Amino acid sequence: MPDNFEETGKDRKNQLQNGTTLVQRYVIQDVIGVGGMGSVYRARDLHFPNVVKLVAVKEMINRAPDPLVRATIVKNFEREANILATLNHPSIPRIYDYFTEDNRSYLVLEFIHGKDLETIISQNDGFLSEEQAVTWGIELCDVLSFLHNHKPEPIIFRDMKPSNVIINQENHIILVDFGIAKPFQSGQKGTMIGTEGYSPPEQYRGEANHSADIYALGATLHHLLTRRDPRLEPPFSYNERPIRKINPAVSLELEAVINVALQYNPPDRFETIATMKEALMAAARKTGLLGRINQSTGNIQTSSLKPLWTFQCEDEIRSSPLYYEGGIYVGSCDNNIYSLKAADGEFAWKYATDGSIVTRPAVYDGNIFIGSEDHRLHVINARSGKINWTYYSEGRIRSSPRISEGHVFFGSDDKALHAVNVLTGRASWKFDAASPVRSTPYVLNETIYIGSESGEFYAIDFRGNLKWRFKAKLAITSSPVVQDGMVFFGSLDGSFYALEARGGWVIWRFRMGKGSIVSPCFADNLIFTGAADGLIYAIEARTSKEIWHFQADHQISGSPVIFKDSIYCGAADGQLYCLEYRTGRLRWKFETQGPITSAPVIFDDIVYVGSSDHIIYALLA
Repeated sequence: MPDNFEETGKDRKNQLQNGTTLVQRYVIQDVIGVGGMGSVYRARDLHFPNVVKLVAVKEMINRAPDPLVRATIVKNFEREANILATLNHPSIPRIYDYFTEDNRSYLVLEFIHGKDLETIISQNDGFLSEEQAVTWGIELCDVLSFLHNHKPEPIIFRDMKPSNVIINQENHIILVDFGIAKPFQSGQKGTMIGTEGYSPPEQYRGEANHSADIYALGATLHHLLTRRDPRLEPPFSYNERPIRKINPAVSLELEAVINVALQYNPPDRFETIATMKEALMAAARKTGLLGRINQSTGNIQTSSLKPLWTFQCEDEIRSSPLYYEGGIYVGSCDNNIYSLKAADGEFAWKYATDGSIVTRPAVYDGNIFIGSEDHRLHVINARSGKINWTYYSEGRIRSSPRISEGHVFFGSDDKALHAVNVLTGRASWKFDAASPVRSTPYVLNETIYIGSESGEFYAIDFRGNLKWRFKAKLAITSSPVVQDGMVFFGSLDGSFYALEARGGWVIWRFRMGKGSIVSPCFADNLIFTGAADGLIYAIEARTSKEIWHFQADHQISGSPVIFKDSIYCGAADGQLYCLEYRTGRLRWKFETQGPITSAPVIFDDIVYVGSSDHIIYALLA
């Protein structure tokens, strides 16, 4: 909840006094907002005595004389609590508590430092920039899309307006006040509820589906760009006050998007909020705003990001870490694999090989599997750090092991893909790849997919027989990923490929600025990769359409990882970048003192990543 709401003067005598303690836990500090049913307070949570943890306490005073009305009010307040309890999104405040005391009900919510859009409009003498309005509009589309696709039931917000949108200290939106949000049930009518001027015609008739939120978002953007409050205008009269007539600085493209959202009849609006977001991004792309939006950092300060802990090895860390049962396992170019406690980075053990370790460990049955440039695959007990067995290849191992169906599969510079029994450590078969194999195999449906340094890409069955092959122009160091019947990988030839997984036919090829060694990742029909041109790409998996790209300060040397709604990726500039994966907007970046060539691992909202500066970092996601 915001920290800047102004008191309206209503019902001050009913407000809680500063210093009041609720349920022996929440100490009221100040009133930050007043509504028709009660106040919103800033409070301190006493369950954290050593730090000042602030929360927002939303109050509901039920004075309705009619018992049925009283019951309805309580039900609506409980519904807000129940809805918030099911939602996990960075643009929605978290709910911490719900209780009743002295005939008043309370919600305890995350306290948001910031200003609502209505305050921002009133405090600015001029118009907000189109770039800023589009940035916030895209973020609002994302959170509304999250609500509309909520499981098991879609949620219609029903009260989108500037006063319900908080801009936090990082310049990102937070959607507040879910008091009239409602799970959507097709064909069901309700009472008229919402805010005049922002609500569409059908909402006045008690009919509101996802299209109502689209209309209200259009009304909110119209208000942002024109400073004309729709509550002071005749209902549904947006066509009488065109945006560009009031604010000529707005582009034709953006005005057209908002006009579609504000159509009187729901079928004439955008079909979904996701379609509206695509239209906003297309308008930004045409006007040249999209690149600036994607690069915008708001108030993010890299210096403010502090690691939870760090651990220093004796040489570079190029190996991607593994999380397993409370431990972090990572290899180093000092020839050791380290076991650290994930909670605090405390050293547990290390195991020495005779060569650098640049591969990611794998785990099976309590044992850590890791390849080394000493030509060997080492299998180590995860608890004790003692060796169980080793397997010898005839070349350096730079391909991370993959375990499936009782076998560990990995490539070697001896030009072979090896299949080794995980229990006995004996080779089941070797596949001749004719050149070093540094790509990590992907195993699915009894097929192993692997690339080689000669540019050959292979699909091999579980007996070691070739199913099909494909030839790129240069090396395939990128590790493949298989999704929806397609296999994706990059190449040093500057192309990113999508092949048909069964037969190896090319479905599409996407041209990057330079070659890539990055292993891609997948989310929501988007495939993410990076290249030596310094760009992180988001590509539509079915069509190869570029959705966005983000420019880093150097080539992309680390592989991306998706966690919740963010993508995390390291680069040769020593930065770990956190981007919103749907838009490519930078959320934060963390600077190390050396190139990041590995992929991070994320567990329990903590990011673990190693750097060439010899250090492994634990950061809050």
